[in-house]
Amino acid sequence: MEPREKLQTYAGPSPLQNGLFARPVVKSASPVAAPERRTRILAVGGGKGGVGKTFLACNLGAMMARLGKRVILVDADLGGANLHTYLGLDFPDRTLNDVLTRRLDRVEDAVISTSYPNLKLISGAQSVLGAANPRHDYKARLARKLRDLDADVVILDLGSGTSFNTLDTFLLSDEGIFVVVPEPTSLENAYAFIKASFFRRLRRAATDARIKTLVDRVADGRVERSIRTPADLLSAIDGMDPRAGARLREEVNRFRPHVVMNQVRTVEDIQIGFAIRKVCRRYFGLDVDYLGYVNYDNAVWKAIRKRCLLLTEYPLSEPVEFLARMAKKLLEQEGGDPVITPVRVPSGNRQGTG
Repeated sequence: MEPREKLQTYAGPSPLQNGLFARPVVKSASPVAAPERRTRILAVGGGKGGVGKTFLACNLGAMMARLGKRVILVDADLGGANLHTYLGLDFPDRTLNDVLTRRLDRVEDAVISTSYPNLKLISGAQSVLGAANPRHDYKARLARKLRDLDADVVILDLGSGTSFNTLDTFLLSDEGIFVVVPEPTSLENAYAFIKASFFRRLRRAATDARIKTLVDRVADGRVERSIRTPADLLSAIDGMDPRAGARLREEVNRFRPHVVMNQVRTVEDIQIGFAIRKVCRRYFGLDVDYLGYVNYDNAVWKAIRKRCLLLTEYPLSEPVEFLARMAKKLLEQEGGDPVITPVRVPSGNRQGTG
């Protein structure tokens, strides 16, 4: 049976069972004092290059901007920036690297306008020696400055891999989104990215040198057989220092990354997202959110080739529908109640790059 037929005749378990795409429930709200404005920082990463991180960051940001949010895209792929290309812009004369190296005093000075309403950009650096590995204090300072930007949402487009720079930037954000395609190499790298992020977060939260050393040994696989999983590690830390163990468990509970399946062709591809969620829960104790998926469609690579956004060049394409669901869900989560819309599996075996 061809993939198209599989998708159209699928009658097995659906994302509806998890409530991921049900219709939203509109609730009446009692008047309350307006909360203090706080810029929300999202980071889009993944363990493998070519899975569609930049495509997702760019189009999610544009979709949020269309929904009325003031969005700033930040190309945090230092040394290999290309987010400006997706927006049809030439490489800017001021970039994020100018902020990190203090050639610009204010991060606002690196912000440039785009042709899309409510959507602005801070570009990264291209092939600048040392740009891809800024010092940690620079990254922490940058995170503080990004929160002061006049925006509702800041979306960081990260580089690929599990370098400390990428992991630290992913973890400095309010929420992380990692992108996966249904290929063995991408899945392997996705698990490696989650594992590295998990242990990096624990190590940064630990204050006791003994615990930091233990976390490093477990992450590198250099411990006795009694510690086989992160749950075993937390139990061992409880034995060393119950307060430290409780603090690290709180860190684990706050770490709730989102996963997006890109370049989906079949129903089986969709189900991989739920499998990732299950494995993360069982092995890491992490409550990973399956944010959604984007189907494999010719419209994607055509828009990229034209240096245009998918939602403006091909507004009626299926990927735009799926991107809209994810953007609405993220924005509604910020307000408390999840936005959930009915699922519709892709109906075509179109070929594109996502």
